[in-house]
Amino acid sequence: MQVELIEIRDHLSRFAPFDGLPDATLEQIAQQVEVGYFKAGSDILRYGEPIQELHYIRSGAVEIYRRNGELYNRLTEGEVFGQFGLLRGHKVRLPARAIEDSLIYFIPGQLFEQLCETHDAFADFVEAEGQSRLKSTQEPQGHASELMKVKVRKLVTRRTVSVPLGTSVLEAARVMTEHGVSSLVILGPPPSAAGSAGQGQAMAGITTDRDLRTRVLAEGLALDTPVDRVMSPNPITIQADDSVFEAMLCMLRHNIHHLPVVHRQRPVGVINLADIIKYESQSSLYLVNSIFNRQSVAELQALVPDLRATFLRLVNEQASAHMIGSAISGIGRSLTQRLLELAEEKLGPPPLPYCFMVLGSMARDEQLIVTDQDNALVLDNRFDPRVHDDYFRQLAEFVSDGLAACGYSYCKGGIMASNPKWRQPLRVWRGYFNQWIDQPNPETLLNSCIFFDLDSVYGEAELVENLKDLVAQKASSNPLFLASLARNALNRTPPLGFFRTFVMEKDGQQNNIINLKGRGTAPLTDLIRVHALAAGSKAQNSLERLDAIAATKLLTEEAITQLRYALEFLSIVRIRHQAMDLLEGREPDNYIEPEKVSASERHNLKSAFQVLSNAQKFLRFRYPGQLQNLPL
Repeated sequence: MQVELIEIRDHLSRFAPFDGLPDATLEQIAQQVEVGYFKAGSDILRYGEPIQELHYIRSGAVEIYRRNGELYNRLTEGEVFGQFGLLRGHKVRLPARAIEDSLIYFIPGQLFEQLCETHDAFADFVEAEGQSRLKSTQEPQGHASELMKVKVRKLVTRRTVSVPLGTSVLEAARVMTEHGVSSLVILGPPPSAAGSAGQGQAMAGITTDRDLRTRVLAEGLALDTPVDRVMSPNPITIQADDSVFEAMLCMLRHNIHHLPVVHRQRPVGVINLADIIKYESQSSLYLVNSIFNRQSVAELQALVPDLRATFLRLVNEQASAHMIGSAISGIGRSLTQRLLELAEEKLGPPPLPYCFMVLGSMARDEQLIVTDQDNALVLDNRFDPRVHDDYFRQLAEFVSDGLAACGYSYCKGGIMASNPKWRQPLRVWRGYFNQWIDQPNPETLLNSCIFFDLDSVYGEAELVENLKDLVAQKASSNPLFLASLARNALNRTPPLGFFRTFVMEKDGQQNNIINLKGRGTAPLTDLIRVHALAAGSKAQNSLERLDAIAATKLLTEEAITQLRYALEFLSIVRIRHQAMDLLEGREPDNYIEPEKVSASERHNLKSAFQVLSNAQKFLRFRYPGQLQNLPL
């Protein structure tokens, strides 16, 4: 084979979609390639003209335009264009112009069609563009996929074992023993008298063997005590058609071992921890169960290797970024809850009700293995700092120090419950949020926007729900506040504006890197938050926020889909990078070196960053007047 043909073959083999083709096929392509040279500024393709070849950039840079002259894409070495014209009537759909002196390989249309017919991966690549290609990379596989597909009803192996309200604890224990179950559903009257005929009784509560041990025997209650007094009323449930993965997250989030399964509001069975673990090889439930059995900070700290191993197993099982973020957040919540329990054991019962509030990625259920702690305390309005603050200061410091020992570094900005500013009664918190919303200031919001991702993790959840209600009610009707958040969401831009590679940045000792969080997932979650608050949504998770935005038509269905795929793809690349760091003995971070990323993944990164760039342009378009009037 001639040296020139070998060079063409080897160059093609480095870039998608040619990198997956056999050598014999690459040699066939190299033998039929023709070469063209275009000076900077010259047209390569004009709209509507006939097109007979696939164009491959050997060197240089090319801009692709829409028919109205708007810039559509910017391509560099190893990228292809012209495929849409070949696929749609052999007419140019997207004009192209050289912006640098460029060398182009022309691959005959007949050979292009042959490659599409015989190589599915090649066809999938050239037929997909941007977000479609992103979608094709994100389907969960293997065991992770099974967790998403298997319905909870498949785990229900027996009918619900139940007793009515008023049954004695003695009789309840006898029924549990007779049926060999560890939990019992307590039935009450139907939800409403009207139309309830034939519908059976509704679930009033659930009791477990642990309840009988801790709430009856340990408390010395009489055996004729009604089971109503010791049951857990209005228990958390899961729908029969929900996935096993959703059931797993529910148990992780709430630290429960028995989960009633309902269909049309009626109980059809109960699944327990062992039922889930049978399908859950990542062991996150095992880990959570172990967390709540630990008796000290040192014992919790000893579980850090298990946390990292769980993260790696999730990645190896090809779980989605959403699945991994939810599981790791659930583990983090459990560690926080256990530390609070240990703190109360050490300090005694709290002098008044409180709620420990988590912020940022844990509140969104999007936490990964590299994270710091962001939290706060919302206290009952009877809080008197002279009387009560010493207790809550000690509690907050115990938890913050414990989280740091378990790998959750201290927040550099001091957003922790150990900071007295973020350890306040509900009335003060309402004042904070009212000021942030009613008197928006971009600089102030830059440091406080994390408080708009908030969730309760322990204590009186109603205190935090009160703040969520306040935000949902006020934010959507205050365009200046939304514009302030929008300005902050526009501060961090994706690494576009490149020709031969991405725009790089430097960080400490590292050169030629991209911060996938700072330039990718963080600005994406920022702009999604703005739209969600504009929609009046109380959702915290970014995907759930996108669902809420879709319901209000603030964004088009296509835009919602693009944001969803871009967030998932950028997140999973970040996750895989952190997993590789762990496997190779490095401390994981958020930085990637594009030179070490495959050609096909670079294509997808570029598409995801373009989605972010377009979404930021729309955000600027949505608040043009307000953005101009905001103080600098």
